Amino acid sequence: MFHLPTELPFRYPSLPMSTSLRLTVTPPQGEPYEFTTDRPEVIVGRASDADLPLADRFLSRHHARLIRRDGKVLVEDLGSRNGTSVNGVQIESQTAVRPGDIISLCGSTLRLANGAADDATAIEGEELSGVTLFRNATELLRPSLEAAVPQEGEGLRRYAERLGLLNEVHHALGKSMDLDGLLELILDGAFRHLQPEECAIYLREPDGEMRKAASRAVVATGGDLFYSRALAREVTEKKVAALVYDAQRDERFASAHSIMTSGVRSLAAAPLLDEEEAMGMMVIGSRIATRAFSEEDLELLVSLSAVAALRLRNIRLAEEAAERRAMEQEMALARRIQTKLLPEALPELPTWEIHGGTLPSRTVSGDMYQVLTRTTEEGKQECVAMVADVSGKGMAASLLTASLEALAVGPIEVGHPTDAICRRVSQRLYQRTPPEKYATAFVATIDIESGRVRYTNAGHNPALVVRHDGGVEELGATGTPLGLLPQAAFTAAEIELAPGDLLAIYTDGVTETVDPEDDEFGTPRLAEFLQRLIGQPLDQIASDLESALDDFSHGAPPGDDVTLVLIRRS
Repeated sequence: MFHLPTELPFRYPSLPMSTSLRLTVTPPQGEPYEFTTDRPEVIVGRASDADLPLADRFLSRHHARLIRRDGKVLVEDLGSRNGTSVNGVQIESQTAVRPGDIISLCGSTLRLANGAADDATAIEGEELSGVTLFRNATELLRPSLEAAVPQEGEGLRRYAERLGLLNEVHHALGKSMDLDGLLELILDGAFRHLQPEECAIYLREPDGEMRKAASRAVVATGGDLFYSRALAREVTEKKVAALVYDAQRDERFASAHSIMTSGVRSLAAAPLLDEEEAMGMMVIGSRIATRAFSEEDLELLVSLSAVAALRLRNIRLAEEAAERRAMEQEMALARRIQTKLLPEALPELPTWEIHGGTLPSRTVSGDMYQVLTRTTEEGKQECVAMVADVSGKGMAASLLTASLEALAVGPIEVGHPTDAICRRVSQRLYQRTPPEKYATAFVATIDIESGRVRYTNAGHNPALVVRHDGGVEELGATGTPLGLLPQAAFTAAEIELAPGDLLAIYTDGVTETVDPEDDEFGTPRLAEFLQRLIGQPLDQIASDLESALDDFSHGAPPGDDVTLVLIRRS
């Protein structure tokens, strides 16, 4: 089984140049041919007076120039319409090229050879098979609109075979299957039409690492198919296809002991291209005595990889859709559970009106409220109201609200005053949550008979007291947010509600609602709204406020959870 080395220093070997320039020319139509010249400069283009004229209607008349200087070969674009590329990278200035490099000019390519045949003594021991060829995968996939379909001969036969393969693969991949079935089908196609001795498919993980997803070998040799990180970078990041003519003679593979001992020589790799992203790569290998891969094989591998990538993308989209549905179901269940934690019914007290509700910005909420009654040690009846807003949004915030509700219910039921409730909850919340998690809260106890209100504001929005005569008071902070500090101090303050007075406790989702100009609804606007509706039924006030916020934001979905508790002494 072939193994690619962990790291390959991808550089072009420095091969001696002969006094002649030899190119392998592949035109848009017809068979490749050799072009040899002793000229110091070669003009390539569509014009008949070019040194190397090409029948390619997308070429400029004088498209590019090859220059031989100081034993080097340079290529220069002559301001052509469609540009000139070397190994898939468009050049902007004179660029050095070496044996094996591919110069692309529209539908034509030039490959620089080692030298003229009569110069073999100058390059003894060096062969073209020792060069790794890189081709731009996107260019290989580009529809052949720039070149006519071959009309006869071997070119037409190969063209028909390629179309037949792609049609067969498209038809096979059109069936419903899972990822494992898809990968096996891709391997089937690679072995049937490219006849490698080994093939492996690597897929990119979310963290960017490549993992072997599937592999197959004609003869099992044991061990695991390894791959080169450097080769993976070249193929997947630069989106190029690689063809190694003879790994045994290429110095870049000298450190790969497994390749040297296995006899594997010919390698080809192609990216799994999904639009602009490479999802992974396919690698095939063979011994030259059995199968030497060609550029035509490389093109076929690129086409097969592209078809596989399309189907792979569809499978991933289906998996993501299934995951989203599962997440939506979990969120809906979490919402039902969270709703159960909210009061099913609010206390009904003589001479008092109470309303409470929350509107989550997402499926689940980071707000909570609680209103209940208790009897003091002196036998007085009290109403306890608590509104809290935890940091963050979504599932994490909803879990914290559930924890906060559980931590608060004990101190409330045993009769602790508001400052003691906040102190105990804050200590336990700090011990059980990471430092960045905390909650603001407003806790109030109301003496049912006298209307005296004792409250603690733990870093929360100021509650509003709207007097029956139109005056408004803000009940500001008397302590830090819950769970923010290991030992936090909280104090309590007192006010009294007269008949007709309204206490409004809310979260910042109300006042931080913004309009299209990014202006906030704000506390003053809320106070003015409550003043206007002071005598209306509480559920009507809440409904009108929801409509007012919707009008203010011009129908935009709420950016934060909205919670409102209204308590009025009749």
